[in-house]
Formats: sequence, C-alpha cells, structure tokens
Amino acid sequence: MEQDVIGSYLNSIKNFSLLSAEEEVELSKKIKSGDKEAARQLVNSNLRLVVSLARKMQVSSSVIMDLIQEGNMGLMVAAEKFSAAFKTRFSTYAYPWIAQYMLRYLNNRTSSIALPNRKEMMIRKLQKAQNYFFQQNGREAAVSELSLLTGIPEDKVTEYLNYSYTVASLDVEVSDEDNSVTLGDILPDTTYSPEEMLMKEEEKETVRSLMNSLPGKERCVLWYRYNFDGELQAKTLREVSKIIGVSPEAVRQTEIRAVKHMKAAVEKIRAV
Repeated sequence: MEQDVIGSYLNSIKNFSLLSAEEEVELSKKIKSGDKEAARQLVNSNLRLVVSLARKMQVSSSVIMDLIQEGNMGLMVAAEKFSAAFKTRFSTYAYPWIAQYMLRYLNNRTSSIALPNRKEMMIRKLQKAQNYFFQQNGREAAVSELSLLTGIPEDKVTEYLNYSYTVASLDVEVSDEDNSVTLGDILPDTTYSPEEMLMKEEEKETVRSLMNSLPGKERCVLWYRYNFDGELQAKTLREVSKIIGVSPEAVRQTEIRAVKHMKAAVEKIRAV
C-alpha cells in the first residue's frame, strides 16, 4: 500500500519540468514581488529533489511520505527566501532547508524518552497545528496562535512543546542503501542560515574581485594594512613602507586612494 501511495505521488509530480538557472532567477524576482504562482512553480519543479533526499534519509519504508511532506515544507521556505543574488542553483540552496525539516521530523519521531499517552496526543495535536499554520501563513506559529488553533492554554502549549526534545545517536544510519550515511553526516549547521553563508561567500568574492582591479601598489598596501595575508595583526604604515620601499606618508596616501577606489566600486555595484 505504501509503495502504491509513493508511486501515485511520483506520477503526479513527474510532469513538472525542471528549470534552467535563468528561469530560477526570473521566478525568484517574481516571488519577491509577491507572485504566489511563481513560488508554486519553483516548488513544483523541485519536488523530485525532496523525494530523492527522503529516500536517502528514510529509516523505514513506512515514514517516507511523512518525510516527503516535511521536506516539502522546507522546500517552500527555501523558495520564499531564495534570491538571484546568491548566485547558486536553487536546488543547492534548498537542500539544507529540506534536510533540516526532515531531520526535525526524524528527531521528533525517534525520542527514546517515554511520555504519558495524553501528553503524546497533545504533542501530536500541536505538531499538526504547527504544520497547518505554516502551510497557511509561511511561518512558524507563536505559542498564542497555537493556543487559539488547538484550544490548549498557552502555559500548557509551552509545556508540551518543551517535551518535543529528542535523543538520537548521530551514528544512526539514515539510508538502507549500500552507500548509507549517518545522521551526523547530513545534520545541517544551524549556527547560521544558508542565505547568510552564501551571502558571506559572495561578499568575499566581490572583495577579491575589487582588490584585483586596483593598481599594483594600492592593492599591495591594502593587502598588508587590512591583514589579507592572514597575520595576527595588520602591519603598520612603517612596516608596509619597508616592504614596498616608500615613506610611511606615501603608504598612508596610497591607502586613502585605494579605499576611495574600493568605495566607489562598491557604490557602482549597489547602483546596478
């Protein structure tokens, strides 16, 4: 029966065509302007990515559709947050979002701490309400909103949510295939968001490009004065003057010119 459901689902999504990088960029721009149909198209074209990841992460055949449902929620979040400025394919950006939602489901499902039946029922009720609220509003529900949806007092909502902790080994395998990986291998780093990671890398690339566009002496001065060589401390004007063979005052004037050139280049980029 489970395989019939999966087969039916796969048949329903296989007709959604894959997108080119240019099409993803255009859709992301439309999504930023509030185009719901563009968001739907971007999500639908990547549903197979969710299925692929769900198959790798499933711990039993009975949970794959639940994993797909959770992964689709992560995919929707990624579609809303995706930007052409990230300069990466949408599937690359969406992958950690999908994995994060699937892992949260697996963690909630594999808790090794037994709870009274009534509390487990309340937790399941709250989780359903959370999923429903997210699908309707595109964000996580606050405690007060969950209380309104479920009729459970706010203090009890907080109490039950606190029971949703998990105890799972990072060494547990999350695939039945020969090349199975462990939970720890695919656990996303939640210390910062995927878009922050991409934007930081983009900023580094921009700085490198701007540095390369400077005249040789200006580039050399900034390299040492702003610690691009990775030393513990940036070099002083006098130290740089000895390296390039000019006076400290000449280094200072060169630094001022170089910084002005960098700022002007950044302003041009922002104006595009």
